[in-house]
Amino acid sequence: MCRTSLWLVLVLWTLQVSGLQAQEPGQITPSSVSTLSSTPLRPSSEQDLSAQSARDWGLTREEWVRYKQLMRGPLGIYSPTLDPLTALGTEARTDSERRHIAEVQVRMEAQRVEKLLAYQRAYDAAWKRIYPALPPFLEPAQRPPNTPLSAAFQTGATPMPGASPMPRAAPARLAVFVKEDCPVCDQRVKDLEGSGQAFDLYMIGTRGDDARIRAWATRLKIDPAKVRAGIITLNHDGGRWFSIGLPGSVPAVLHSVNGQWLRE
Repeated sequence: MCRTSLWLVLVLWTLQVSGLQAQEPGQITPSSVSTLSSTPLRPSSEQDLSAQSARDWGLTREEWVRYKQLMRGPLGIYSPTLDPLTALGTEARTDSERRHIAEVQVRMEAQRVEKLLAYQRAYDAAWKRIYPALPPFLEPAQRPPNTPLSAAFQTGATPMPGASPMPRAAPARLAVFVKEDCPVCDQRVKDLEGSGQAFDLYMIGTRGDDARIRAWATRLKIDPAKVRAGIITLNHDGGRWFSIGLPGSVPAVLHSVNGQWLRE
């Protein structure tokens, strides 16, 4: 029994010595490594996407992070489709921050309108080529060359060149806020049009898509002559309803009193 144990000890000792001899000088083993230099990690795809989104909106990465934080709070519940610039401007913490965001939004909006105008010109040309005998909903020849469908928020409109003047039932214009798939909104707009009232319509949730407003106006059979004459204007809301801050839901018919919007 003792001879067997002694033999096993000798075998194990021999194997250990052989292992030590097999390790070449300078060979790195787990026990010989004290520290390892870490290789910098590449930004994740989510970080890349956030940085790109910030650049698309003319924002810094920090401003984009704040926008995402705002949309995870009450603002995102009340206005889930609010664009980053309007969200940041509305929730600005200082006057300088509010002024900065406003300047960024003006520049971005100018670029967007220029793109809309370029596409509108291409669209009008395509319509003339494909349907030369059929006028579009808004006649290109009777629309000022630098006026997109999504006109700026305004309290009045100048009749367009070449349009037949039409009587107005009331001297003051109204601002009407509506949304798609809203029968009550549709009926209110038809009632206002039938009364001869001049108004500026703002559709919520269009995401800048002119075709959606055109299709909606066509479905309601809004008189194209009134649109061409500026008696009725069709506009994207672009966060304006939220910025006015009045309670209630749409349809909302507003009039201006001493520069302040009041609900009818």
